Amino acid sequence: MNKVLEQIQKTGIIPVVVIDDVKDAEPLAKALCEGGLPCAEVTFRTAAAEEAIRIMAEKFPEMLIGAGTVLTTEQVDRAVAAGAKFIVSPGTNPKIVKYCIEKNIPITPGVCTPSEAEMAIELGLEVVKFFPAEQAGGLNMIKAMAAPYVGLKFMPTGGISPNNVREYLSYNKIIACGGSWMVKGDLVKEGKFDKIVELAKEAAAIVKEIRG
Repeated sequence: MNKVLEQIQKTGIIPVVVIDDVKDAEPLAKALCEGGLPCAEVTFRTAAAEEAIRIMAEKFPEMLIGAGTVLTTEQVDRAVAAGAKFIVSPGTNPKIVKYCIEKNIPITPGVCTPSEAEMAIELGLEVVKFFPAEQAGGLNMIKAMAAPYVGLKFMPTGGISPNNVREYLSYNKIIACGGSWMVKGDLVKEGKFDKIVELAKEAAAIVKEIRG
């Protein structure tokens, strides 16, 4: 695995962040760092995403910032120019994956079937996002898919919560889990950054508990 993926594995839980207002980027990044989760996958679904990545990357260089829900090569360019160190997509789009590989940008595309897993392997990937995790069969499905694809590792996202994250993290084919429970939209919009610190600390403690 490359250094970015190793860093993701070390963090264990990746906060999946939706930012509607650029003013929330800096205090949110600060809260995650204080909480012991110096990482964020900022979804490219909002107009504020690109500038939010830029602010977070500039103000908190120790953070590992990625861009999620990336659907075009143009979005890849914008995200990386803003400071994103990795790209996440909901599905496996060969065009985007090849583009990222050519530019040496780590990408974890989404898969939820064996055919998609094989496509990712064919494209040269070692790690994929399993999405939507709980809806697509959860940990049992990941274990079933991991059996024939021995070299593939997973980053499940979708329906991950404090109630099930321990089970996911305990499985050795999972490098990290994506989750939004510590950065829910209402907490961000209402400026409840102290609560985000608290939830991030709890999440970081779970990773330490499971992985030491």
